[in-house]
Amino acid sequence: MRSGFWDYLWQLIRPHAWLLLIGILLTIPVGAMEAAIAAFFRPYVDHVILGMDTLVSALIPVLIVAFTGLQSALTFLTSHINALVGNRAAAAVKRQLFHKLLTMDAAFFDGMDTGKIFMRFGHDADVALTNLINNGKFFLIRFFSSAGLAGVLIYNSPALAAIALLVGAIAFFPLRMVRKKIRTMTTKNEYSGAAATVFYNETALGNRTLIAYGLQQYQETRFNQLMDDMLCVSTRVSSHSNWISPAMHFIVSIGLALVLAFGGWLVSSGHMTGGSFVSFIAALLLLYTPFKGIGNNLTAIQGALLAIERIQEIMAFAPKIPNILVESAKSLKIASEIRFRNVHFAYRPKQPVLSGINFTIPAGKTVGIVGNSGTGKSSLVHLLARVYDVTGGSIEIDGVDIRKISLVDLRRSMALVFQDSFLFSGTIRENILLGNLNASEEALQRAICAAYLQEFIETLPDQLDTQVGERGMLLSGGQKQRIAIARAILRDAPIVILDEATSALDNQSEAIVQKALDNLMRHKTVLIVAHRLSTIGKADFIVALDGGQIVESGTEDELLRMPNGIYAQFHRAQFTAKKKQLRCESQK
Repeated sequence: MRSGFWDYLWQLIRPHAWLLLIGILLTIPVGAMEAAIAAFFRPYVDHVILGMDTLVSALIPVLIVAFTGLQSALTFLTSHINALVGNRAAAAVKRQLFHKLLTMDAAFFDGMDTGKIFMRFGHDADVALTNLINNGKFFLIRFFSSAGLAGVLIYNSPALAAIALLVGAIAFFPLRMVRKKIRTMTTKNEYSGAAATVFYNETALGNRTLIAYGLQQYQETRFNQLMDDMLCVSTRVSSHSNWISPAMHFIVSIGLALVLAFGGWLVSSGHMTGGSFVSFIAALLLLYTPFKGIGNNLTAIQGALLAIERIQEIMAFAPKIPNILVESAKSLKIASEIRFRNVHFAYRPKQPVLSGINFTIPAGKTVGIVGNSGTGKSSLVHLLARVYDVTGGSIEIDGVDIRKISLVDLRRSMALVFQDSFLFSGTIRENILLGNLNASEEALQRAICAAYLQEFIETLPDQLDTQVGERGMLLSGGQKQRIAIARAILRDAPIVILDEATSALDNQSEAIVQKALDNLMRHKTVLIVAHRLSTIGKADFIVALDGGQIVESGTEDELLRMPNGIYAQFHRAQFTAKKKQLRCESQK
């Protein structure tokens, strides 16, 4: 167990402690009544069957039915209370985990696929306390039942009880033998399930690619291989757990055989009454019967404990970029100057992405960033928004290191538009309002007009209340981009960041989106990352990256006067290709 595991478990159940305590206390009579029912057989046999006592013959069956009915009612009440506590605790843990998920930085998600996220933030919360409480109830009832039944055994025959209890203790040895193996196999089995979730997710989201390339058979083969691996793991889990119950059953059958043999002699020799023997056997059967299925309960509890450990691990995880509040930090201005001071950055140690980056974006000006793929252009955007932190140097806004500004204030000052702008399931209205949840209807309409969305929206039956589908799948790339731009316009932030905002669009869509971007950038401090040079032609200043370093900088005219420079080469290549395309189109 992890350090502080039991303290953390107590923190999870403490809000429901009184209700859980009632459920625990109810297990005492539920378990003890089994012993009472077994104890009734002694007077019944001695006084009714052998002694023909009519009063006892009428009373004991009634008492057995009454006790069993009360036990059933208490069992139902215990199960209901446990389910209530488990569901409430699971819901509370899910809220805590989702809150934690929202605070995680990009580095956490870089190493976590959707299957693991679903397992650790959803499945674990369901399994952890619900399984632990339900199976804990089983063991508590068995404990109190066993204590009472052991008392019945000893009362009827101490000698026989010694044999029965010794065999029962021996029957628990198989549990100790496989406990660690079950723990390891359970973990592997759960992570295999997480991998299956990834397959379902990718197949659903990538269905168009699978259809277009005819990859259904390929995907099915990969999935079948995963299923074979999962089957192997689950079979190993079963092989390590399913033999426990038969083994325990075999061991206790030996105990039962010894009791029958020795008990028969005790009765025939007059050392034990027939009623005591029948009562003893009834108690022994009630004591031994739960051993048959205890392996499944052990596996469930082991899975629950592992889930709680994983939850504890996540809750203790400290993001590399905490949302700090620094009293000395200055408030950001309406128009903000951005300065990169000797910035270095690496996603992994000894693998630099950016080295010695120095440039300034004056307030209200636009700077374009160009360069080949992998030169660190998008990394600059991530660093400015503190998706990641610099590994050397600093980035300042109005002279304040952004690491000394709370993340809320920092990101409130920015509006970002990415190449693949993410739309959430919901309506167009809801997705635009994410830029400013408190925006008025008038502000919303201005943003729609500025993003050139009005004409498109008017063609839709539900207009602004049209559903966009998961990840905006029901819209074209240009439509999604304009919704993302409307969202950014509605935010009305002093800093605008565009990361390849038009690179995935056709020429017609790009022309419309570029007009919307012009409205977004007006009177803002803007950082543009682009492959398409048409996007940054109007920039006040252009920075060219190569190998994670600035190799050129200046206005477009200045860079074009360097014929062998990177920017000039990009310019010739792109505009030559565009002229050829236009010539081909005119000849059709």
